[in-house]
Amino acid sequence: MGVWDLLLVGLVILLGLCGVLVPGVPGSWLVWAAVMWWALKDPRAVAWGVLVGATVVLFLSQVVRWALPPRRLKASGATRRMTVYAGAGAFLGFVLVPVLGAIPGFMGGIYVSERLRLGRHGEALAALRTAMRSGGSSVLTELFTCLLITGAWLGAVLWEVTR
Repeated sequence: MGVWDLLLVGLVILLGLCGVLVPGVPGSWLVWAAVMWWALKDPRAVAWGVLVGATVVLFLSQVVRWALPPRRLKASGATRRMTVYAGAGAFLGFVLVPVLGAIPGFMGGIYVSERLRLGRHGEALAALRTAMRSGGSSVLTELFTCLLITGAWLGAVLWEVTR
């Protein structure tokens, strides 16, 4: 697979990651479709392994999301600014503390956004709890799954390039 094809797959994955944070956009399915496209264009064992792993992880996350309460983020007062902070926090956490850092990064992003908006620690903490209870946990589950798939894809691509 050429460099331009890999960049295009990476852009679709990035679009899917952003789509997780936007209501109504099938972000996780965009990430999965990009990995499937990559595996079909580059039929090596590692590519198919990443695709199978992505499919299993995505299926498990969908099962977990169905068990969680439905998303009602708008009703809880979630803003676009909070969504951007949460997504950036999850991404930074995922990079700084590999894999598991996405969870505290997501929650930290919500907290920072609410602390800047409300000004007090107690109110920001209460807003964080409200956001997580009214659908933030569902968004976090989907975003974490997509970050795992992205990390596996990026690792496989870098492994193939350095071989």
